Amino acid sequence: MSNHRERVVRDDEIDLIELIRGLWQQKLLIILTTLVVGGAAVAYALLATPVYEAKAFVQPPSQNDIAHLNYGRGGDSELGMLTVKDVYDVYVRNLQSESLRRRFFQEIYLPSLSEEVRRGSQDNLYGRLGNVLVVAVTSKETPSRFAITVNLPDPKRAVDWAVKYAEMAGERAKLEVLKDVKADAVVKANNLRRQIKAAQQSAQKQREDQIVQLNEALKVAKSIDLEKPPIISGALSSEVSAGMDGSLTYMRGSKALLAEIENLRKRSSDDPFIDRLREQQSSLAFYRELEIDPKVLEVYRQDGGVESPDSPIRPKKFIIVFLGVLAGGALGVLLALFRHMWSRLSRTVI
Repeated sequence: MSNHRERVVRDDEIDLIELIRGLWQQKLLIILTTLVVGGAAVAYALLATPVYEAKAFVQPPSQNDIAHLNYGRGGDSELGMLTVKDVYDVYVRNLQSESLRRRFFQEIYLPSLSEEVRRGSQDNLYGRLGNVLVVAVTSKETPSRFAITVNLPDPKRAVDWAVKYAEMAGERAKLEVLKDVKADAVVKANNLRRQIKAAQQSAQKQREDQIVQLNEALKVAKSIDLEKPPIISGALSSEVSAGMDGSLTYMRGSKALLAEIENLRKRSSDDPFIDRLREQQSSLAFYRELEIDPKVLEVYRQDGGVESPDSPIRPKKFIIVFLGVLAGGALGVLLALFRHMWSRLSRTVI
């Protein structure tokens, strides 16, 4: 039994040695395969179009950047103050919007392609844009900081595209914010206009009612032949004079009542007699004419400059060559093993 085990071990050792000898005999094939595959890897690493990566980082604007948006807001204006978060949320929504990506595709990406490529499937070309342009949060710790990454063979164009995309989102967000602020101002102006109109109508009705009341008092004064208010001496004079309203209005005398009625009828405007009317009219003019210069508004801040990359992110030449040589060697060994086994099988059959 032990002799049989020793024979098997001896046979295995012979087979392993024979296998090594067989591979050695095929060393030229292994070397040639390694050189061919490795050479192909080297050629690919040298000839493949390099791709450069440019990144633009954006973050919320400062309070000073949005200060002009809060003109006429807050206090008793009934218009809430806009915060940095309110404005930046609009920017982020535009930055991640499909409409902006489509616009960038039509205005920037497609014109950069050759006419032959542009004739291809638009859906496929739009899908390729997803590999060229990526917008993502930089980290979970800073959810308000975004990175706009562009991968292109031309490093300068990659930088320009990253900055351009951030600016396009900023322009759209700025227009949206200004439009909303203008809409708020229009609503506020309309409310003020209605309040002013209501106050003017109310003042006119009050004047008409006052004329009616004075006419009735005039009839009473004439009926008792009271042309002038009675002269009352002593401390009661001021008290009675102050109380010449309502049912005692006739005590002013017919001459005074006639003059007051005539004055009320000839009054061209009740505006000077309406409380806070001038203040409301001033506010109405302010909100009607409210215009914010887009140049004084920023809806985002670019975090640092966008440097032009000086080394491509791909192809990774060293890794490609290393893997190519490794794969070539492995393939050469497999081919050598196959030839060796085929050779042994052929001898066995014979």
